[in-house]
Amino acid sequence: MSKLPVPEEGLVLTHFIVSDDVERSRRFYTEVLGGETVRSGEPSFVALANSWIIINTGGGPTDDKPTVTLETPRDPNRVSSFLNIRVADIQTVYEQWSARGAQFITPPTDRGAELRCYIRDPDGYLIEVGQAIRIPPPDRPDSPSPPAG
Repeated sequence: MSKLPVPEEGLVLTHFIVSDDVERSRRFYTEVLGGETVRSGEPSFVALANSWIIINTGGGPTDDKPTVTLETPRDPNRVSSFLNIRVADIQTVYEQWSARGAQFITPPTDRGAELRCYIRDPDGYLIEVGQAIRIPPPDRPDSPSPPAG
């Protein structure tokens, strides 16, 4: 079992989501996306690939965030941020996660440099799933220009 995301040095990046049903969301991130439950309850911690998802209920302001209320998305079609998961084989992931109950908005779509599709978690959070297929050259003045055409 993975350890809680407590760095011994440096930092660890986690993604915190507010859920109306923490257990339902924990099951989505473990049973559908393949994460590992590190702690269940409120909050729940899920190790997912090389990152962490922390899931908890919302709530009103606290003394360390006096003007902030945590809540699930009011309109899941209006998004200011989303989880981005990069995979090695998007078609396999699309088939596996679909079989586990993920409802993709569209199948993987060729976007030029990547194949990409989106799903939503049970609370409506948008999740991008992508596979790089053509890595663009670095955007630096000293790098050679890509061939035309």
